[in-house]
Amino acid sequence: MSDSKPTSIKATEATRDRLRLLAQERGTTITELLEELAASRLTRAEQEQRARAAAAELGLEYTEQVQQAGRSAWEKVRAHHSGTAA
Repeated sequence: MSDSKPTSIKATEATRDRLRLLAQERGTTITELLEELAASRLTRAEQEQRARAAAAELGLEYTEQVQQAGRSAWEKVRAHHSGTAA
């Protein structure tokens, strides 16, 4: 948990209600749920850093071609996950 000062975030009532339900189902608070979500997502800079590290670990030079192949693979994963894969 964070020791920083609480703040407010604007959301629709529907989003607030969904967050409340998700938090209740997990036995937590909306604040803790949002903290968990924020901590579980990488920024673009963090994604880039991890991609470079993964390429190096695999012995690959992180070229534009490798970068594009990675983006393409993740687009397919996201499409599959969202049910929009062909």
